[in-house]
Amino acid sequence: MWFKAKAFLKFLWHSKNQHGIHSPFVYKLITKCFYNKKHFEAYELWDKAKKDVLESGKVLQVQDVGAGSKIFKSNLRLVSKIAKHVSISRKRARLMIRLVDYLSVKNALELGTSIGLGSVSIAGSGQAHLTTIEACSATSAYAQSLFETLKLTNITRIHSSFAESLAELDPPACLGRAHLRVLNGQAGFEEKFDLIFIDGHHDGEATLKYFESLLKHKHNDSLFIFDDIHWSPSMEMAWKQIKAHEEVQVTIDTFQWGLVFFRKEQVKQDFVIRV
Repeated sequence: MWFKAKAFLKFLWHSKNQHGIHSPFVYKLITKCFYNKKHFEAYELWDKAKKDVLESGKVLQVQDVGAGSKIFKSNLRLVSKIAKHVSISRKRARLMIRLVDYLSVKNALELGTSIGLGSVSIAGSGQAHLTTIEACSATSAYAQSLFETLKLTNITRIHSSFAESLAELDPPACLGRAHLRVLNGQAGFEEKFDLIFIDGHHDGEATLKYFESLLKHKHNDSLFIFDDIHWSPSMEMAWKQIKAHEEVQVTIDTFQWGLVFFRKEQVKQDFVIRV
């Protein structure tokens, strides 16, 4: 708790808004997306989903396969408590909805479905197809029921560990949305994603492994979003290494999220932005 509070004070000291941003790409992203006041229909769908889960009396036997919870002491958890304490916030969900719209996201990947509220923020507009991965069977099944209630048919749910699922992302299962590659004279396929949201297993070493595994699934305009980059010293170290990676051009630290862009036409820069 003290670590995160100290990290937040440091963030506030270094953070900026759109003023003083000298990158045209980032300035436009902030003014046209981060601070966009337009109302999106997907806001209402997400609000409905949040209301439904907050009113749920269902109890789930949750299997923590990541870094564990700083909130819950027991694996028996009310869906309403998960929604209130550890799921994506309304503010962040609305930012995600705006990012999907602004970046014209068509194909997205989420690591860490939980009860599905983050998934709804990505896929709720119907613009993007989302593949979402969750290792816990109870939360994964609950999320599926939520998607069905909301009639979100553009979400593919996978119940599996992140490592297993990432190893299986290549076709034949994904031929329809894949890009052909040729490596050492051998033809193969790698699915490319416009947006990848890493929201689970908040461990620095694991996060770096997922990052490296996911690099082959990016394209020039892809966005990677890492949740809880200031969760712990190991997560901050992972974030530092991700920022320094040779394929990363632009990063934005919003405290809760770290945004990573790979646009080769951009000068390599790191930003700390209040949203």
